[in-house]
Amino acid sequence: MIGDPLRDVLYAVAIGYGLGAIPFGLILTRISGAGDLRAIGSGNIGATNVLRTGRKGLAAATLLLDLAKGAAAVLIARWFWPGSESAAAAAAIIGHCYPVWLRFRGGKGVATLMGVSTALAWPIGVVYAAVWLGLLYFSRISSLSGMAAAVAAPIAALALGHLDYAQVLAPLALLVLWLHRANIMRLRAGTEPRVGKSGA
Repeated sequence: MIGDPLRDVLYAVAIGYGLGAIPFGLILTRISGAGDLRAIGSGNIGATNVLRTGRKGLAAATLLLDLAKGAAAVLIARWFWPGSESAAAAAAIIGHCYPVWLRFRGGKGVATLMGVSTALAWPIGVVYAAVWLGLLYFSRISSLSGMAAAVAAPIAALALGHLDYAQVLAPLALLVLWLHRANIMRLRAGTEPRVGKSGA
């Protein structure tokens, strides 16, 4: 018989993955008549690629919804199954990056990871947002700012004394870096485009 703690984690993982796997960018662009997001720009389903459709409002909505689904996964798990927040957080990111209904080809997790980080502990989210938005403002390179923010999250968690959250945020940051490997190659080559240009 499955014990209560394991059952709670399984529920949290199911909720986290289900929420994380909702492809808001793809849904919003299709509803608005902007076409299939996977056939535009980089083919990514995140807010940066939605911006390439020329619909700033859609891009902003995608960003907020991707952030919100990560936060919701953690908060729901905390409310119903206390102690399973980290499992829900990880599942939400995996769901966003590898959604089963898109043949496991999703986004890169930056916005959803911010939602997850903020819901785990809001000061971590503040650091995440400061690094992400600050570096984006100065560099105008979406991938660089997103990766830096992802790496900042586990560091902030450690600095703030949240060792348990750092243990889940660290591998999630590595996942974000892995999904940005093509961007990293372009950054090294000096060919990574800035916000507003194609291919990021």
